Amino acid sequence: MDVVHVEILPDFLLRLDYTNGERRQFDMKPLLQITPWNRIAAPARFEKAYVDYGTIVWPGNIDIAPETLYADSVPLPS
Repeated sequence: MDVVHVEILPDFLLRLDYTNGERRQFDMKPLLQITPWNRIAAPARFEKAYVDYGTIVWPGNIDIAPETLYADSVPLPS
């Protein structure tokens, strides 16, 4: 399942829109103490997230598996 849009929310949350029309929310906080995501633990760096190849990426070759995004996110009301 590919991500088509990301919205950066406060407190290191991502709102994700998927190709199937689902909207989900992913909490990055648990990952921000682990390499390589610790490099985006500052809000100014975290906010540079964008969609590429169906997943979320950050400058510096940092990304997260789309399967992880989907499996560990929670559905949002439509």
